[in-house]
Amino acid sequence: MSCTYEKLSSNKAKLSFTVSAEDFESAVAKAYKKNVSRIRIPGFRPGKAPRHVIEMQYGKGVFYEDALDELFPALYSEAVKENKLEPVDRPELDVEQMESGKELKFSVEVFVKPDVELGDYSKIDVKKEVAEVTDDDVEAEIERARERNARFIDITDRPAKLDDEINLDYAGFDGDNQFAGGTAKGQNLVLGSGSFIPGFEEQLVGKSIGEDVDVNVTFPEDYHEKSLAGHAVVFKCKINSIKEKELPALDDDFANDLSFDTLDEYKADVRKNLEKDAQQKADTQFENDVIEKVVEDSKVDIPDAMIASQTDDMLRDMEMRLSMQGLKMSDYLMYTGQTEEQLRASYKDQATDRVKGQLVLEAVRDKENIEATEEEVDAEIAKTAEQRKKSLEDYKAQMSDSSKEYFKSMTTMKKVIDFLKSKADN
Repeated sequence: MSCTYEKLSSNKAKLSFTVSAEDFESAVAKAYKKNVSRIRIPGFRPGKAPRHVIEMQYGKGVFYEDALDELFPALYSEAVKENKLEPVDRPELDVEQMESGKELKFSVEVFVKPDVELGDYSKIDVKKEVAEVTDDDVEAEIERARERNARFIDITDRPAKLDDEINLDYAGFDGDNQFAGGTAKGQNLVLGSGSFIPGFEEQLVGKSIGEDVDVNVTFPEDYHEKSLAGHAVVFKCKINSIKEKELPALDDDFANDLSFDTLDEYKADVRKNLEKDAQQKADTQFENDVIEKVVEDSKVDIPDAMIASQTDDMLRDMEMRLSMQGLKMSDYLMYTGQTEEQLRASYKDQATDRVKGQLVLEAVRDKENIEATEEEVDAEIAKTAEQRKKSLEDYKAQMSDSSKEYFKSMTTMKKVIDFLKSKADN
């Protein structure tokens, strides 16, 4: 057997194979033995028909395709390994010669992991900018804490107003027909929260306990339930109770409830955490900007198969997140009014960016000969082991080879990114 390799483009390769007549004949003989029991020839018991009789009945090449199937996997695998190729799609097979007593000749063209033309990353024009934490930021965060610790007290001497929490019963009607999913009893609703269809909550402001209210609204044209999209409907409502939000006083007692001795101590802690968050956001943004700049300055012709594969991964992740919320992908598609093809198309740009980013980082890794040391990989594994309350040794003993490879790859990529960050203007 011989094989020649030809690089057709930055992302496609051609492998041409020649198999000796003797080896091809051996493969045909194996194909005969494998299939003879399934072939029925009059006058012969099942599995007993001679090869030449079957070939006379069905044609000389009756076993050729199976012979090629017998030879191809090992030949292709060996050629890919020998030429250090990384196929990203199924090979396209072209048979050039397949006859008895002659050499078998065929070729395959296959998309491979593409070459990357890196830009100049010796000095990356990106700066880290850390947002200043102002007094207004601190006050806003404290107000959010007060909102989280607010309590609702019953109100009986006035109508409902914005920010009140009401409890109500309602039933939705499209004309004279009560529609499914538009009825509830004892529903809590904070007026002004935007939880219900636009226009619903505003019509309950100024209404009193026990009052019957007709709320007239129109469903949006893109509403997920097509039978109601664009329809003008009425909700017959009755308010059962009204509660008013009461914020805690901003004093030492409030700070005490949050495990601080004084209000000043609490404010200082809020500022410290906001500054820490600002630094973390700046670090993340800086890293993303550095990678984006290097990727932007690089050129790569990505095969469609790699984008499709990345899209598959993203949709699987999405499906898993939906399942954790008790939803199926089919439900999500119905609610959003999308087809699976439309959803896939919406992910294409993001999938392309992810693939290109990974390819560029790997190209930098290879060019700079960056590789994580065993100590660095162990340090990353130790973090996970600590989270799971296990020793490094015990955790590593339970790891699969694929998990170990994942940690090595992840740690190496971190080193690549740190290398690129060192080239940026800080």
